[in-house]
Amino acid sequence: MGIRTPVLTPGDGGHGPAALSGTRGPAVQTVTTAEVFAAVDTSPRGLAAADAAARRDRYGPNELPPAGRRGLWRELVGPFTDLFAVVLLVASAITFLAYELQEPRDVGTLQLAVAILGVVVLNAVIGFAQEYSAERTAESLQAMVPHTCRVLRDGERREVPARDLVPGDVVVLEAGDAVPADCRLVEAHEVSANNAALTGESDAVGRTAEPVAAGPVLQARNCLFMGTDVVAGSAKAVVFATGAATEFGGIFRLAAAATRQKTPLQRQVALMARRVAGTALAIGAALFAVRVPTGQPFVETFVFALGVMVALVPEGLPATLSVSLAIGVRRMARRHALVKQLLAVEALGSTTVVCTDKTGTLTQAEMTVVQVWAGGTRHAVSGVGYAPEGDVADPQPVRELLRVAALCSNARLVPPSDRQGWRVLGDTTEGALLVAAAKAGLDRAAEEAATPRVAEYPFDSVRKLMSTVHGDTADGYHAYVKGAPQELLARCTRIDWRGERLALTAELRAAAIAANDGLASQGLRVLAAAQRPVSDPRPAQDEVESELTLLGLVGMLDPPRPEVQDAVTACRRAGIRIVMVTGDHPLTAEAVARRVGIVSRPAPTVVTGARVDALDDDGLDRLLAAPGELLLCRVSPEHKMRVVTTLQRRGEVVAVTGDGANDAPALKHADIGVAMGASGTDVAREAAVMVLLDDSFASIAAAVRLGRSVYQNIRKFLVYVFSSNIGELGPIVAATFAGFPLVPISAVQILAIDLGSDVLPALALGAEPPEPDVMDRPPRSRRERLFSSAVMGRILFLGGIQALGVTAVFFWHIHASGIPYADIAEDDTVYREAITLVQAGVVLSQFFVALAVRTDRQSVFRIGLLSNPWLLAAGGFGIALMAGISYLPPLQALFNTAPLAATDWAVLAAFGALLLAAEECRKGWLRRRRPTRPKGEAR
Repeated sequence: MGIRTPVLTPGDGGHGPAALSGTRGPAVQTVTTAEVFAAVDTSPRGLAAADAAARRDRYGPNELPPAGRRGLWRELVGPFTDLFAVVLLVASAITFLAYELQEPRDVGTLQLAVAILGVVVLNAVIGFAQEYSAERTAESLQAMVPHTCRVLRDGERREVPARDLVPGDVVVLEAGDAVPADCRLVEAHEVSANNAALTGESDAVGRTAEPVAAGPVLQARNCLFMGTDVVAGSAKAVVFATGAATEFGGIFRLAAAATRQKTPLQRQVALMARRVAGTALAIGAALFAVRVPTGQPFVETFVFALGVMVALVPEGLPATLSVSLAIGVRRMARRHALVKQLLAVEALGSTTVVCTDKTGTLTQAEMTVVQVWAGGTRHAVSGVGYAPEGDVADPQPVRELLRVAALCSNARLVPPSDRQGWRVLGDTTEGALLVAAAKAGLDRAAEEAATPRVAEYPFDSVRKLMSTVHGDTADGYHAYVKGAPQELLARCTRIDWRGERLALTAELRAAAIAANDGLASQGLRVLAAAQRPVSDPRPAQDEVESELTLLGLVGMLDPPRPEVQDAVTACRRAGIRIVMVTGDHPLTAEAVARRVGIVSRPAPTVVTGARVDALDDDGLDRLLAAPGELLLCRVSPEHKMRVVTTLQRRGEVVAVTGDGANDAPALKHADIGVAMGASGTDVAREAAVMVLLDDSFASIAAAVRLGRSVYQNIRKFLVYVFSSNIGELGPIVAATFAGFPLVPISAVQILAIDLGSDVLPALALGAEPPEPDVMDRPPRSRRERLFSSAVMGRILFLGGIQALGVTAVFFWHIHASGIPYADIAEDDTVYREAITLVQAGVVLSQFFVALAVRTDRQSVFRIGLLSNPWLLAAGGFGIALMAGISYLPPLQALFNTAPLAATDWAVLAAFGALLLAAEECRKGWLRRRRPTRPKGEAR
């Protein structure tokens, strides 16, 4: 079939695709269904594969243009516009000016100016590299989330990438789907859509397939638009606009231009860095004020104070923070957890409650029917998974039950391919019913041909039922209904009992209830199926779902994931409460909860949705505050939302899992919304801040572990950097008040430490893997600051030891020479050796500090001194640079240093080892004073 220019247009105010703009014609919303197919040159069977490929080449991919990215040169210049970079550039310019004004000119001043400029350039390179890498990483991670849609091609339902959709495609939509393009409905069954992305109205709006009056296309009730969501019902629709030509494409460019907001953690670090910069300025001013009265030259004293101030500015912290967060995001992606916002990395570390779904998250999401109950008899079903391989014991009595259940399903079995085995396209529960029907010898395609579907009332979380109406030329119309046994039993008046249709007496009803409880107590998910004759192809829903004949029950099992039990144990040990929130029967939920370790006590608290409805806010608060194991069963998304709100009101940090469109409010409202990447709906994935690519609860536990380690790593390099600053300041302050006429360490030396010994190890600490006991600690409070009293105490402890050590080494060396203070000059060998000892002492002690701060409480020897090769390499580079400064004549001239003897290095190394030993003793004292949570202890 060739492509011709269709006459269909989107109507007033619409944006049709470029390929449809050649001829104006009737508005898309005003024509009949048959005219829609004709206008875009398609049919109810959809496009032929070759035709679709040709249109794909003609119209281009169905995707929005990428957000405008800054040019490479703008990204390169960006780091130089940072506040701290500007401060350093100004300081460098002032130092250059001072060099020009000096008489005679001091080459040391020029070296300082160049060194300051070097610090700016180095941090700009690091900032640019991490920003560029983070953007590319985000793009590659987003590509890991599946974006597919169901279309009819050559009359068959297929799943294709959404970007391959073309005008003329017939798409199949169900509740929870994101609409992949602008399309006109041609078949609608109780459809409603949420157009909030386009109109701002959050209420779902009903849709119809009938023609409507001309007008703005956005107001047409028979159209669906890209970026909106199908909230309820099922439909077929014909695509008339794709990509940038859609209504959503018209506003996408505005959204793409929105400014990226910083996370609270980034703002906190920026504020902290500014305060530290202010402190550095105050220290520099104080040193200048103290040294000027001693007779030091004014310009030299000013340059020295400026150099010290610049060296103490934490200009590398923002870049190091972003690197640490980006590393955390990449590590989580390797553990199948896609984090869409950096804020989620921060919040994960303080999660206190996880409200988890059951199916697919704790279990494998491969439902398998194992028992069928009909007429008072159980029939075992063999085989596991979606392959239709196995048997139904004595299948004849249950054939009608399985036939009705299969016909009242929208899922489709997909045969194996080269890359994967049998799989289900659609709901996994319905897939299990299709497999069971095939095992009983039923051919679904033949059954559908004999009794075609003429109407459907989709499943919703309130009714907990799905109904379809089928036509049979020989026997009129029949309604087939499946759903929750409790809901369906309440609507049944008869029962199929061993080949007879009997009235559903109290005794038979009790038998059915007992059978349901028996299956559920085995951990099976139970569905009931029923039917009734109807006189009309489009009867009212109340008629379809009343006075039904119960056919029987189907029990299916979704086996727990093998890795979940260890993950649950880890979360409980970490002080994280796990609350199962499921729509399943309480007995089924408890059985699965016991298998995975969520329930271990004899009598957990089991609460149904009906009881949640009966509780006021105070009652629900008391229920959730009570200690013990809690299962919420037969709950709706509205119940889940209310539970999340109540937990947050109690001060909990809540992570919530969800996969359906109705879960979106709870996912958005939670501190961490976690959507299923494989089985979840597009709406749920869009609402969540984290997507589990493998749908496994174990990935949540892994992400929490990594989230905690990210925050710890940020604190580690804060301790590392600021303890170094104290070590550098100590001898300067001591010399100033001791009346020593020269400085124990020059500003150029301090900048060399920043460049060679601080930046790279700090980055390596940001990549530190989680500590062994990170999940043995209680959750961190969201109110806790980066610079907590414990962090400040550790900085003062380590920095104070460094300051005392290098100050003692400096004055010991000066004193051993026997030269009076007033007679020591800058070019004296003794002075040059002394300042070299101070610089080398700071560098070596920082190497040992880097090893010491790798753990907060555990001994560093427990994780292994050599287990972070990047840190060892960074520390080795700093020591090698220091050796070059000590021994290479060009660097000696630059830094005014002198060669150190082997005994000097040995003394400094011993001092560093003593510092490590002191920190190990401090951590040992902490472990004895505040032991971590014993294993097995949980909330």
